[in-house]
Amino acid sequence: MTDNNFGRRLANRYELMDSIGQGSMGKVYLAKDTLLGDVPVAVKFLGQTLLNEHMTQRFMHEAMTCAQLGNNSIHVVRVTDYGVTDDEIPFYVMEYLKGKNLSQVLQPHPLPVKRFIDFARQICLGLETAHKGIILDGQRIPIIHRDIKPSNILVTQSASVGELVKLLDFGIAKLMQAGGNEQTSTFLGTLAYSSPEQMEGQELDNRSDIYSLGIVMYQMLTGKLPFRPDNIDSFGGWYKIHRSQAPKPLDGLSPYGALPKPLKDAVMACLAKKPSQRPSNIRQLLAYIEGSCQVPASKSSAKPAEESPKAVPQSDEDWFYRQHAWPKDKPVAEIVFPNLLTMDQRQLPTLWVMLPGQEIEQRMSNTGYNNFLCTLSPHPMVLWVTAFHSKTQGARWLSSYLDLKNPHHQKIIWHLGESSHYQVLFFAKESPNQFINVRPLHIASPQRKLLKEWAIRARTAMSVGSPHDSKTMLRRELNERLKPQMPW
Repeated sequence: MTDNNFGRRLANRYELMDSIGQGSMGKVYLAKDTLLGDVPVAVKFLGQTLLNEHMTQRFMHEAMTCAQLGNNSIHVVRVTDYGVTDDEIPFYVMEYLKGKNLSQVLQPHPLPVKRFIDFARQICLGLETAHKGIILDGQRIPIIHRDIKPSNILVTQSASVGELVKLLDFGIAKLMQAGGNEQTSTFLGTLAYSSPEQMEGQELDNRSDIYSLGIVMYQMLTGKLPFRPDNIDSFGGWYKIHRSQAPKPLDGLSPYGALPKPLKDAVMACLAKKPSQRPSNIRQLLAYIEGSCQVPASKSSAKPAEESPKAVPQSDEDWFYRQHAWPKDKPVAEIVFPNLLTMDQRQLPTLWVMLPGQEIEQRMSNTGYNNFLCTLSPHPMVLWVTAFHSKTQGARWLSSYLDLKNPHHQKIIWHLGESSHYQVLFFAKESPNQFINVRPLHIASPQRKLLKEWAIRARTAMSVGSPHDSKTMLRRELNERLKPQMPW
C-alpha cells in the first residue's frame, strides 16, 4: 500500500522520505531538514489527533520535556522541533540515529556481564537526568518515563564511546507538577514492564521506572522475562503477576556462567512489589551495580584518575567538559571566547573564560544572566553577553562578538538557538591548562527564536560597512541598556 505521507512537507521544512518504524505511540519517518541543507532527521507522529485545548497543552509540555532532556543528557534521544499538522496530528522531530533497539540486540542472545554493565550504566544516566527533572514555567519538575522497555532503548555507534545507549519516547511521561495530581483513567504503558502501582492507577514516582528497569535488566542478563502470565494479552493476568508473583531466581539463567551475587541482588531489589523496598533512586542503583560488581569500566564509563573507586560517577557531559584544556593559540589572560564542541554527533555551544582562580570560586554561586544583541547593518553582527552578579561583588561581564558572515560563528548562533542552555567553561589564569569548573546558563525561548531568525536573515543580508562599526554600535546599545543598573 502506498504511503501518502511520502514527499509530504511539514512546517514548510521537513520533507518525509521513508517509513522507518511503527510503535505504540505512532509512526516514525525518515525526513530531510530542507532549512539545514537536507540534514536527515526522524519525524514521529502521535497516533491520535489533538481534540481539545487540554490535549494540545499536554502535547506541548511533553514536547518541551523531550527537548530539554535531550539537551541535558546524551543518553536521551534529542528532540529538535515539534508541531501539529493541518489535520491536527501532533509530531516530534528528533535526531536521526542508525542502530538497533535493545529488543533487537537481545534477540540472538543475552548480554555478558561486562556489556550489561556498560548498557545498564548508560540507561541509568539517561533516567537519572529525567528524574532530576526539567525547568518548566520556572519550576523544576521531575519526569517519570512510564514506559521503560527494550524497544524504547536504542543502541547506536559513537566514535568517542563505542556503543552509545539512548532512551526513546518520553511522549507519555508524567509531569509531576508540585501539588498536582493529573491522574488519568486511561492506562499508559506496556503490560509486561509496568509496575504494580502503575497498573493500579496510583500516582507514580521514580521507583516505578526502577521496577520497569529491573525487568529490562533481568531480560538483558537472561533473555527471558522474570515472570509471564498464561494469557500475555490480558490486563488481569499481568496485574496478578506484577502484584503477587515473585520473579524467578537468576541462578543458572545466564548462558555465560554464574552471575555475581551483588549484581543478582541489585536486579532482584528493583523487582520488589512495594516501592519502599526498591532502590530509592537511580544514583543508588547505579553506584551499587558499578561498585559492587567490580567489572572493568568500558570506554564510555571512564572516571577521572583522581576519583575514588567508590565515588558516585559524574555525568558523561560533565566528564566530557573536564577533558578540555585551554587552547594553545589563546593568550593566558582574562579573556572570553565562544566555541562549538562536538560530542556524539551533538553540537554544544560553549563560552570559554579565563579568570583568576579565586574569582572563579566566588562567581560560581553568583546569579547568571545573558543577553543577545544584533545588528544586520552595516555588517551582520551579534553581541553575546553573559554576566555573573552578586550584591557584594557586583557584576562580571563576559562579552564576545559573533560575525554572522563567518561560517563558524553562524553555526554557533544557530546551535545557541537550537539549545535550551549553554555551558560556561572556567579556566584559572594561574594554571591555564587545568579546567576548573563549568556553569550552565539557560537560554529563554524568545531568545532562541531571535537567534535563529538572525542567523537566517544574515545569510542574505549585505555587508555595507566594516565589522568594527557594527561592534561599536552594539557596544553603545549595550551601555544604554545597562543604565542605570543590571539585570535587564
